Amino acid sequence: MHCPFCNQTDTKVIDSRLVSNGYQVRRRRECTACHERFTTFEGAELVMPRLVKRDGSREPFNEDKLRSGIQRALEKRPVSTEQTEQILSDIMSNLRATGEREVPSEMVGQQVMEALKNVDKVAYIRFASVYFSFEDLDDFAQAIAKLER
Repeated sequence: MHCPFCNQTDTKVIDSRLVSNGYQVRRRRECTACHERFTTFEGAELVMPRLVKRDGSREPFNEDKLRSGIQRALEKRPVSTEQTEQILSDIMSNLRATGEREVPSEMVGQQVMEALKNVDKVAYIRFASVYFSFEDLDDFAQAIAKLER
């Protein structure tokens, strides 16, 4: 760590503490050259992979877009906000755990459908109808039949 006062590279840590509910570390440092003290904050940088769409285009992962889609499927359904946030958190953790820089958007859609299937079957059908672009009642009937199996 460079000293912000004299730009020397040799500094020592005097004190470390967890802050922000354990999501950051606050460090008091002292420069060994000029003896000035300063504070640094250290936190994890969690990078989400980019999504590769069906048409081959790429876009950054958008948490708000995912939340909106899940909430739209769960609208007026007996599912708590905590459950919704847990679904979102689980999907994001799974995506980060892949370790990939890019993932197909279908992977996200499949994870959402699997989570909704376990929480609320009506929400699952709602999401699937948009995800698979249902065009008539037969598409709905097939999805319901598949769900019942």
